[in-house]
Amino acid sequence: MIGQASLDDLNARLEIALPMNRFRPNIVFTGGAAFEEDRMNHIRIGGTIDFYGVKLCARCVMTTIDQQSAKKAKEPLKTLASYRSREKKILFGQNLIHQGSGFVKVGDPLEVLSTHTEERFIVGGS
Repeated sequence: MIGQASLDDLNARLEIALPMNRFRPNIVFTGGAAFEEDRMNHIRIGGTIDFYGVKLCARCVMTTIDQQSAKKAKEPLKTLASYRSREKKILFGQNLIHQGSGFVKVGDPLEVLSTHTEERFIVGGS
């Protein structure tokens, strides 16, 4: 899961803005502050499905490949490393697990039910 505000923050630091598809998220939400997803522990989407944040997402070189042209560059990892790294990992977004079943659709409300307080969910630049 990645918040649009997080990508907007990254793009403000880049010479050429990148699309969200570079990160291949399953869930993108709007509203809130940049990197707010880092601390989301228990969320509910659409009022029916609960999701739990289990770890921040470490990014690999796939994010440096333009999915349309297949050209490789140093970004976004170079810039993300300057403010979103810890223990030699570049972090952007959060991995979730779900509980329950149903459907998630574009426009469903996202409700934050609890937040993480553990150090492993806190990254410089958050």
